[in-house]
Amino acid sequence: MASITVPAREEHHPHLRPLSILRDLPAVADLIEQCFASTMDNDGRRYVQDMRRAGKDNSFIQWANRVADSTSLPLTGYIWEESDHIIGNVSLVPFKQGNHRLYLIANVATHPDHRRRGIARALTQRAMQHAHEKNVHNIWLQVRADNPEAFHLYESLGFKEQARRTSWQAPTASTVETLNSDITITHRHPNFWQTQLNWLSRLYPRPLSWHANWNFSPLKPGFLNWLYLMFIDLNVRQWAAIKNDTLLATLSWMPTGRGESLFAAAGERSDPEALTALLLYARRDLYRFHPSISLEFPAGSFDDAIHAAGFKAQRTLIWMQATS
Repeated sequence: MASITVPAREEHHPHLRPLSILRDLPAVADLIEQCFASTMDNDGRRYVQDMRRAGKDNSFIQWANRVADSTSLPLTGYIWEESDHIIGNVSLVPFKQGNHRLYLIANVATHPDHRRRGIARALTQRAMQHAHEKNVHNIWLQVRADNPEAFHLYESLGFKEQARRTSWQAPTASTVETLNSDITITHRHPNFWQTQLNWLSRLYPRPLSWHANWNFSPLKPGFLNWLYLMFIDLNVRQWAAIKNDTLLATLSWMPTGRGESLFAAAGERSDPEALTALLLYARRDLYRFHPSISLEFPAGSFDDAIHAAGFKAQRTLIWMQATS
């Protein structure tokens, strides 16, 4: 692969320049769709449509120009342009974790006819440089596990793997059969909360929560919390898998409007069959509320158990971080 050295300032390079929200969004949407159409989920397609609409909305463009470096939307980035055609893109999305700022590098795309020229590397390097210029040295990105070439590119730029997480989805139906086993499914008892919270903290770790905004306070037992959930009209449902009076796993459903709605918790030595039983139960119990349910979970030892409950893997993402 021919390498491209990015100069200190982007205007010194004839093809690399900052994204213009005013004129580039529709073309960038076309590029992203062309590059990722085969792996794009419903959220991805909605994102591309929103980008096209935003490019025609003058009030949005005026607002975006003011808040590009402060809102968690892909409003900042760089494009690679040749002969008045955008053939490469990278987005920078700012986030906050407590008082610390960080950037997510996203939408690294190169037109299929122009790959293996080092464009993706140059764009990623420029995005990293932008973060450093803003005095932000905590940079993240996500890459699909089935894209080893991109993984090795980011690894060569100093990113290190921090986690692998798989998104799962399954339809709900009143006809879903429960698992025939000696595992009992009950409502989550308040006495299980501390164990459940410990498991959730391990499986949905705080260093990753800046992106997913995992908030498990609605799962906490107690009258005041119940009253609060009633006030905000949030219907939380929770179950526990028990065998011989021992808690094996828990499952919670929070209809937050985001992609994931299920939150599973289990110990490292928990019987995987307990998770299968819980997920099957949820598929049947939740059919009145939603036609499908989703789960995002660390890739690994529970994959077979989730698949056995009728869930299909949508994608596995590798979370990578660069700190310098």
